[in-house]
Amino acid sequence: MSSISSKIAPIAALLALLTLSVTAAAAADMLSGTWKQNVAKSKYDPGPGFKNNTTRFELSKDGMKFSADGTDGLGRRIQNEYTVKLDGTDYPTRQLIDGKPNTGGADAVSWKKIDDYTYEQTNKFRGKTLTVARHVISKDGKTRVVNTTGLTAQGAKLNNVLVFEKQ
Repeated sequence: MSSISSKIAPIAALLALLTLSVTAAAAADMLSGTWKQNVAKSKYDPGPGFKNNTTRFELSKDGMKFSADGTDGLGRRIQNEYTVKLDGTDYPTRQLIDGKPNTGGADAVSWKKIDDYTYEQTNKFRGKTLTVARHVISKDGKTRVVNTTGLTAQGAKLNNVLVFEKQ
């Protein structure tokens, strides 16, 4: 019986190691994919909030490509796209409103990975921080909550909580 135990123990250890490796790999890429905003669960201060909003993240070893497409509370189409490294360095960003550049919005963005489930995004305009957004992904990977604080480009205080669901 001990010879069977001695043969099973290494197999069990290998299976446990493989399970941990797969779980760690999945957690490391929790942000990737398409996320649709749950507008009913989101809160905007000040409003109005988005009528709809879909974001997409593509992570690679070299960084992250981000894109967003939605309709704001005034019925305008809002689009944003940029590529960053998760190193806290500022990278250029450009937002379009109804296909035209938003000259009053953030012109730089930086991202930092805090852990497998938490990311911090800083949006700047002409070198000055406008907002800081903390993205927290649920352990099951189905929900992302984004708490954003700071100022609008016009100087009004901003405190938004956006809830996204993975598609």
